[in-house]
Amino acid sequence: MTKQNNAVGAYGERLACRYLLDLGYEVLAQNWRCPQGEIDIVATDPQGNLAIVEVKTRRTDDRGTGAQAVTSSKLARLRRLCAVWLGEHPHHGRVRIDVISILLPLRGTPAIDHFTGVAW
Repeated sequence: MTKQNNAVGAYGERLACRYLLDLGYEVLAQNWRCPQGEIDIVATDPQGNLAIVEVKTRRTDDRGTGAQAVTSSKLARLRRLCAVWLGEHPHHGRVRIDVISILLPLRGTPAIDHFTGVAW
């Protein structure tokens, strides 16, 4: 991954956190890592549900949207990572996987699409 891609991804994750906070979520962790991988954002929604959030940021949708880049194998990895997170941080409510897809146009406001409960 290039430095530019890393910068775009990091910016998208900051936008996603701000978006979630504005919706009343509590962000518990960003870029949480363990030996099995990384979770972009761990948050609880206003109802107390745990959301494992994958953020995909794109400059264009020429090769598909960010959400389309979340494959079944990526969802399986997120489920495994979620299990590790829960082993370290017990949660006694509902758990889900969300995807936030961000499109950063050259000009104008970023477009944010939030897909809740894409998997568990």
